[in-house]
Amino acid sequence: MLNEYILQNWALILVLLAFAISLTETIFLDRVTIRRMYTLIVTIFVLSSLVFLEFYYADLGTHTAARTVLMAIRYSATPFIIAQVIYSLNTKIRWIVFIPAIILAAVDFISIPTGIVFSLGENGRLMRGPLGYLPFIMVGVYAAVLIVTLVKNSNKRSMEIVPIAFLGLALGAGLLLPFVLGSAFSRIFCTTIAIALFVYYVFLILQLTKKDSLTGLLNRQAFYADIANDPGSITALLSIDMNGLKAVNDTKGHAVGDEALTALAGCFARALGRRESAYRTGGDEFVVVCRQTDRFEVERLVERIRRNVAETPYSCSVGYSFCADGTKSPDELLKESDAMMYAEKALFHKNA
Repeated sequence: MLNEYILQNWALILVLLAFAISLTETIFLDRVTIRRMYTLIVTIFVLSSLVFLEFYYADLGTHTAARTVLMAIRYSATPFIIAQVIYSLNTKIRWIVFIPAIILAAVDFISIPTGIVFSLGENGRLMRGPLGYLPFIMVGVYAAVLIVTLVKNSNKRSMEIVPIAFLGLALGAGLLLPFVLGSAFSRIFCTTIAIALFVYYVFLILQLTKKDSLTGLLNRQAFYADIANDPGSITALLSIDMNGLKAVNDTKGHAVGDEALTALAGCFARALGRRESAYRTGGDEFVVVCRQTDRFEVERLVERIRRNVAETPYSCSVGYSFCADGTKSPDELLKESDAMMYAEKALFHKNA
C-alpha cells in the first residue's frame, strides 16, 4: 500500500517537500505566516493520504463504512484548506474564517447515517443527497473570498494580479473538473492545490524582492530593471524627496522618521494612475515612472501628490520631466526631474 501511495503521489510529495524547504530559507515572510504555511503543507499531505486510502478501498470494493467516513473528510477538507490559505496569506484574518467550514464538516458527517449530502449505493457508487452540491458551493464561496481578499490587498498591477489569477484558475479547475472528469479528479486534487500554492508562493517571493520592506513601494533594483524595460514608453519621471527627514530622525528618533516615510509613500501610492509606478530609490528619495501619459496627466499626478502630502504633518519637494515622443532616455529624464526637485528643495530650506 505504501508503495502505491508513493507512486501515485510522488509529484505531490516533491512539491510539498520543495515548499517546506523554501519556507526554511525565506526572509521575506513573518514567522506567523511561515508557521501557518507549514500547517497547510501538513494538512494537504494528510488529506492526500486519506484520499488515497478512500480510493484504495473503493478499488477493492471493501470497507464501505470506512469509505463513507473518508468521503466525509474529503468533502469537508477542501473548504478547510482554502480557509487555511486565506488565514495563512493574510495575518489580519481571524479564525472566524473557519466557521462555515466547520458547519459544512458537521453536515458532511451527519450525512454518513442520513445520506443528506452523499451515500454509497449497493454497488459502491456515489449517490448525491438533497444537499449533494453544498460542498461545491462552499468551495466556490471560499475561493471567491480568497481571490477578492488577495486582489483587495494587492497593488492592482499585473505583477500581483497574474499569480492571483493563476491561483484562481487552479481553484476553479478543482471546482469544475469533478463534474467533467468525475470522481477520478479527486485523486489528483491535492497535487493540483499543492502545485498552485507553491507557484503562488514563488510569485509572492519574487514580488517581495522587488518591494521596499519599509514603505511597500517598489525598490531601487526594481526601478533600474523597469526603466531598462521598454524605455521608449516612458514619457515622464517624477523625483520626490522628503523635506526635513534628518531633523525628524535627530529630534524624534528613526522610528518616527520611518513612520514619516511610510506615510509619504502612502500618499504617493494613492495618487498613482494605472500607467504610473512609484519606487523608493534611497533613504528619503522616491521616483515615479509614467508610461504613455500626456503632460496634463503628469501635472494632475503632481497635484494629487501635493494634495495628499498636504494632509500629513510632512512635506516633500517634487520635480518632474516630460518627453512625449520618447526621444529622451530615462537617465536624461531623471536628471531633469532631479534638477527641478533640488531647486524646489533649495527654496524650501531658504524659506524654512
